[in-house]
Amino acid sequence: MDSAKEFRLFGLTWPIFLEISLFMLLGIADTFMLSAISDQAVAGVGAANNYLHIAILVLEVIGNGASIVVSQFLGSRQPREAAKISALAVTLNTLIGIVISALFLLFNGPLLRTLNLTGEIYTFAQSYLSIVGGAIFLQAIINSLSAIIRVHGFTKQAMLVSLGMNVVHIFLNYALIFGNLGFPELGVQGAAVSTVLSRTLALVTFLWLLYKVTEVKPEWMDYIRLTKERIVKILKIGIPSAFEQIMYQACQMTFLFYVTFLGETSMAARQYAANISMFIYLFAIAIGMGTSIIVGRLVGAERQDQAYSRVWSSLRWAEGATCAMLVLIVLVRVPLMSLFSDDPEVIRLGAQLLLLGIVLETGRTLNIVVINSLRAAGDAKYPLWIGIFSMVCMSLSLGYFLVFVLDLGVAGVWLAIAADEWTRAVIMIHRWKSRRWERYSLVHQPGKDTAAAEAL
Repeated sequence: MDSAKEFRLFGLTWPIFLEISLFMLLGIADTFMLSAISDQAVAGVGAANNYLHIAILVLEVIGNGASIVVSQFLGSRQPREAAKISALAVTLNTLIGIVISALFLLFNGPLLRTLNLTGEIYTFAQSYLSIVGGAIFLQAIINSLSAIIRVHGFTKQAMLVSLGMNVVHIFLNYALIFGNLGFPELGVQGAAVSTVLSRTLALVTFLWLLYKVTEVKPEWMDYIRLTKERIVKILKIGIPSAFEQIMYQACQMTFLFYVTFLGETSMAARQYAANISMFIYLFAIAIGMGTSIIVGRLVGAERQDQAYSRVWSSLRWAEGATCAMLVLIVLVRVPLMSLFSDDPEVIRLGAQLLLLGIVLETGRTLNIVVINSLRAAGDAKYPLWIGIFSMVCMSLSLGYFLVFVLDLGVAGVWLAIAADEWTRAVIMIHRWKSRRWERYSLVHQPGKDTAAAEAL
C-alpha cells in the first residue's frame, strides 16, 4: 500500500470527518435537548426533518454537480474555469433555495399531514418546519460554498467553520429552548431559531473563506453569466446524483409512514436509533468524500489507473472503521438509548435497531464510497437506475411485508433498508470493477501536465 497516497487521503478525510461529525451534532443536540421536553417533541422535529433533508438533497443538485466539475477542472489545470463554475453554483443554489423556502412557508401544514401526524407531534413538526424550512435558502448557499472549498483541498478550513456553527447552535439551544440567560423559553421554536441563526453565521464565514483560500477568485460578473455549457456540465452530474438521494430519502419517509401505524413509542425509538446510527457510518462518509475529491482530480488529469486503485484502498479503510464503530455501539446500545428516553419499551426497540445495524451499516458503507467515486468520475446515472430498482421496487414492498405481514414492527424497516444497501453495494462494486466509468469524464486537460492531481 502506498503510504504517501494514504497520507493524502487522511489529510483530506480527517477534517471532513470532524466537519460531518459537528454537522450531525446539530441534530443530536436538538434531539437530546428536546427529549427533555417530551418524546412527542423529538418525533415531531424528526418528522419535519424528513422534508428538510429532501430539500437539502434538491439543493445538492447544484452543489454536488459543481464540486465534481470543479474538481475535474482543477485536475486538468484549468483553475479559471473552476472559478466560473463555483460562482455559477452559488447563484443557481440561491435562486432554488428561495423558491423552496417559499414553498415551506406556504405549504408546511399539507406536507406534514401526508405523514399521518396527529396531536402534539403534528404541532411541533409544523412549528419547526415553518421556521427552519422558511430559511432553507441559507443552507442552499452553504452547500455550494462548502463543497467548492473542500474540492480545492481546504477541508480543514471548512471543518473549523462547522465547529463555530455548532458552538453557536448549542449555546442558542440552551438559551432559547429552556429560556436560560434571560432569553425567552421557546421550546421547539427555540431549536428552530437557533438553527437559522447558526446557519446565517456559517454562510457569512464560508463566503469570506471562498475568496480567502482559492487560487483563482470568482469575479463578480461570473455570478450573473449563466452560460448553457457550464449549467449543462453541472446538471449532468447534479440531477442524477440528487435524484438518487431524493429517492432514498423518499423511501425513508415511506418507512416513517409505516412506523406511524406502530405508535409513538416506535416512532421515538426509530428517531433515537437513527441519530445514533449516523455515527456508525460517519467514517465512511468522510472517506467517501475524501476519495471523491482525489478521484475527480485524477480523472480530470487522465490518470484513471490511479483512480481505480484508490477506491479499493478506501473501501478497506471505510469498512474497517465502520466495523470498529459497530462493535462499540452494539456493546453500549442500551446505555446509549437510556440517555434519550426513560421509557423501557423505547429503549428496548432502539437497542434492537442498533443491533441490526451490523447487517445494515456494512452494506451502506460500501455504497457510500463506491457511489461517491462513480459520481466523481462522471458516471452519475448508473447509480440512479440501480436505485430505482433496489430502493423503490424492492425495499418498499419488502418493508411492507416485513412490518405488517410478518409483524416484525420497526425492525422490519431496518431489515428492508439493509437488503437494499447490500443489493446496490454488490452491483456498484461490479460497476467500478468493470471500469466503464472511465468513458464519462466531463473535462479534458489542455496538456499533459498533471501537477494538480499530484498535489493531492
